[in-house]
Amino acid sequence: MKLSNIFAAGLVAAAPAASLAGPTINGAGASFPAPIYQRWFADYARATGNRVNYQSVGSGAGVRQFIAGTVNFGASDEAIKSSDAAKVKRGVVQIPMVGGTIAVAYNKPGCNLKLTQKQTVDIFAGRIKDWKQVGCAAGPMMVVHRSDGSGTTYAFTNSLNAFGGWGAGVSKSVKWPTGVGAKGNEGVAGRIRQSNGAIGYVNTGFVKSNKLQAAALQNKAGKFVLPTAAAGSAALNGIKLDANLAGENPNPAGATAYPISTLTWILAYKTGNGANADAIRKALNYALSSKVQSIADDLGYVPLSGSILNRARLAVDRIGQ
Repeated sequence: MKLSNIFAAGLVAAAPAASLAGPTINGAGASFPAPIYQRWFADYARATGNRVNYQSVGSGAGVRQFIAGTVNFGASDEAIKSSDAAKVKRGVVQIPMVGGTIAVAYNKPGCNLKLTQKQTVDIFAGRIKDWKQVGCAAGPMMVVHRSDGSGTTYAFTNSLNAFGGWGAGVSKSVKWPTGVGAKGNEGVAGRIRQSNGAIGYVNTGFVKSNKLQAAALQNKAGKFVLPTAAAGSAALNGIKLDANLAGENPNPAGATAYPISTLTWILAYKTGNGANADAIRKALNYALSSKVQSIADDLGYVPLSGSILNRARLAVDRIGQ
């Protein structure tokens, strides 16, 4: 089975049956961090015998399930809105879990793509329609975007808006001026991989796993930067978190910063967790350990560090029975 299919199915990260212990913790939400969550939780199950089942359903669906109380935790690439948090009677503990970069991925053999911020906006606004307009061999350009409610879409459109000239809104779901839709980062990456001339936006981890190319994007300082962990870290280090651990920087300054970088959050309940409270805290503390965060780069993510990591760990302690 392909990795993308495993993530889409949301299979339980399971240890050998003889070693399984404790309750199964169920979470659902963002597809952006699905590859690393699945890896973390599979490793956690093997190490402890405790299971975490994560369903990659998109940030919008994850927040809805969290509000409905049908999961032990939700996950989103956009910090929860205050209006949504107010619907959660058990209280919300919002925890940044890992960072990531959103790549402009493409399938155009022979093309080494470097995009200005204006060109990036113009592609997704439908004003650039042919590859020759960005210095590649001529041919029609097919934009691929998300069809489901997506925190990745929120972060991406937030950056397009910051670049200037966007105009189609900043949201988990927007009315795209051009292109075709696909569900999840998995679906967008798959459609790009299968379609010569396609271009779209995905978490950088899906670029690696689908053997796609990523464009170098112009940052605020005018430099063209690839979506590496170092470039993502340079961007994320400038984010200032508020009291609810929310924060963003849609066009970070700095010569080495990648311009479309974001945090992704797990949403847990302050109360009403009962006997599961300890299991939830243990699983999240495992994921926030320095050793486990260190594998993020290998999977196309940006490990947390410094004050963001310290505040995330402190937030886990607020998950009560």
